[in-house]
Amino acid sequence: MTQSEGEPVDPPRSRRMPRAARREQVLAIAQDLFASEGFHHVSMDDIADRAEVSKPVLYRHFPSKLDLYLAVVDARGAGLLAAVEIALAPVAHGPVHSGEGRKVVRALVAAYFEFVEAAGESSSLLFESDVTHDDAVRARVEQAGAEAARGIARVLVEFTGLPSPQTTLLAAALVGMAQSGATSRLRTETGLTVDDAADLVARLAWGGVAGLVHPDPET
Repeated sequence: MTQSEGEPVDPPRSRRMPRAARREQVLAIAQDLFASEGFHHVSMDDIADRAEVSKPVLYRHFPSKLDLYLAVVDARGAGLLAAVEIALAPVAHGPVHSGEGRKVVRALVAAYFEFVEAAGESSSLLFESDVTHDDAVRARVEQAGAEAARGIARVLVEFTGLPSPQTTLLAAALVGMAQSGATSRLRTETGLTVDDAADLVARLAWGGVAGLVHPDPET
């Protein structure tokens, strides 16, 4: 059917989506492409084609591919930090009470397993980024993990009574254990559910933490 003269023309589909919704769509598409192909093998043309928008529209949302990549990383990082904060909430602002130590370590490990299960390969954007050539970019990519480790370190002070430099190292090791275990389960046919895998790794983690607990709190 031809358009009658003077009849309003519907705008292209790419222009009908609200700006916030378009941004979220682009982020979701970019996340999938960066996770599956890597930063260096994805172009803004690829993302624009997949999102069915013009490059000028894409650049109005994100000035460069790196800006878009870091926006994706920030969104993934916010999800991880939210999960870790929930896990640490029972002891984040107070003393360690009887039974809480084991529960918090289990919750922390489970937070990583559940995050990786939900995020899939896009979790690699935080854990295994191929954009590490620049110190500032590397720090941005690793920011969520570093913030999670700092929160864990503060809680470990309560558990162990050890000084901050030692709990900082222990927190990094605990995060690494949870992160690598969750990633391994995602990519390997273990036959373990998320809960079973988190329980197994949490038992290993707690076995190490429990040996460092000072005698004051009952954990």
